[in-house]
Amino acid sequence: MLFSGALLSLFPFYWMFVIATNPNHVVNRVPPAMLPGEHLVINFKNVLETIPFFGALYNSFLVSTTVTVSVLFLSSLAGYAFAKLRFKGKNVLFVFILVTMMIPSQLGLIPSYVIITKLGWISDLRALIVPGMVSAFGIFWMRQYIKEAIPDELVEAAKIDGCSQLRIYWTIVVPLILPAFATLGIITYMGVWNDFMWPLVVLKDESVHTIQVAVRLLNDAYVRDYGMIMSGTFWATVPLVVIFLVFNKFFIESLTKGAVK
Repeated sequence: MLFSGALLSLFPFYWMFVIATNPNHVVNRVPPAMLPGEHLVINFKNVLETIPFFGALYNSFLVSTTVTVSVLFLSSLAGYAFAKLRFKGKNVLFVFILVTMMIPSQLGLIPSYVIITKLGWISDLRALIVPGMVSAFGIFWMRQYIKEAIPDELVEAAKIDGCSQLRIYWTIVVPLILPAFATLGIITYMGVWNDFMWPLVVLKDESVHTIQVAVRLLNDAYVRDYGMIMSGTFWATVPLVVIFLVFNKFFIESLTKGAVK
């Protein structure tokens, strides 16, 4: 049953690869081709001639990596503060953060665009990086994980030994929340990599397009080369799959180490 479910989940990716390796006339025939063809290189060459593929791939990698690292660091700091520290207004502030998670991101599109315009960040990757550096979900996730995974007695013992809050965070909290880092890293990286609407709005210059915006340009209004479109989509997905597998392996290793200890 599990094997059948895995095959069913992988079939769309396989079908995308089949289309990416066949010419356009084969894609449109009935019944459709079910085996890979010989046009993978040709289709990808057409992609390179149509869009700055590797430049867009680099932009997506830069934005996704920077945002993910920032979200992991800031969310874990805030999560530790909400979980283990006492300060005035903590509960009210945390509820406010939860409320922001209920507001659709589309409602903030126009105000965010106005702010980015006044900052002069149109067609600048900072327009994608800076607004995404803090995540309400990331703070919520880290707060819940730290609250349950780290005993208060461990934090109090570190305080008695003279550890500062930053040292407690770095030497005690961080090693114990590696699974939470891996999970949040996967969610954040995939979300930023696949983001389309906001990059489409603020990135006017083709040289700063992310991969999702660049692949959109392959879909011509008059002539649609499905082999080329799927080739670009396939190769744009491969780095994301690799990142997912790396984070997933790290996540499993972290759980295993925790179980052994």
